[in-house]
Amino acid sequence: MKIEGTLEEHFEQMGNDHVSAAEDTPLREDAFVLSDGEKIDRIRENVREIMLTLGLDLEDDSLKGTPNRVAKMFVNEVFGGLHPDRRPKSSTFSNKYKYGEMLVEKNITLYSTCEHHLLPIVGKAHVAYISNGTVVGLSKMNRIVDYYAKRPQVQERLNIQIVRELQKVLGTEDVACVIDAKHLCVNSRGIRDIESSTITAEYGGTFKKEAVRREFLDYLNLDTKF
Repeated sequence: MKIEGTLEEHFEQMGNDHVSAAEDTPLREDAFVLSDGEKIDRIRENVREIMLTLGLDLEDDSLKGTPNRVAKMFVNEVFGGLHPDRRPKSSTFSNKYKYGEMLVEKNITLYSTCEHHLLPIVGKAHVAYISNGTVVGLSKMNRIVDYYAKRPQVQERLNIQIVRELQKVLGTEDVACVIDAKHLCVNSRGIRDIESSTITAEYGGTFKKEAVRREFLDYLNLDTKF
């Protein structure tokens, strides 16, 4: 691939064009050599250096604790889904009642972070599956969405990771996920379009059939506000 302009301009354009390199989150082999505490220590000093470079007075009462707060937030919350130890344990159950129709969990609140500018992604995920003999607790679907959202993300990859995880848990290809989200890298910087949102979808198994996919999308349009 021929690179036009400087390398910095090339990487900036990749981010603006929403490019993702892989279905798996890109992690180094030594990603988990450091403990969470060691990572917090390092990040705290790096955030402190960024703030000092920007000219901020870290002796100010309002700012002095910011590097530590940001470091703990990154490791324990915003990017907590990077660590495999936090992967939700998804207990499954036999479908004893022989429910053979589609199960849809819609309007799952989603908070993630754009990996190109480290700005928030906020939206809703809608997940569905058709049991082949196994079911999963409803809250586990929310937890799977939350786990994969808590890492630097591209929305298309997030869709794929949610579907792949549920396919493994349920032992079926018949899983689908639609995400509708706002990206603050679009809404608050650059073009600053506060109205636009991004919709992505991943369909597995029988959801690739038009009639099944249409049934799923029709469920999403039902008025279920209480």
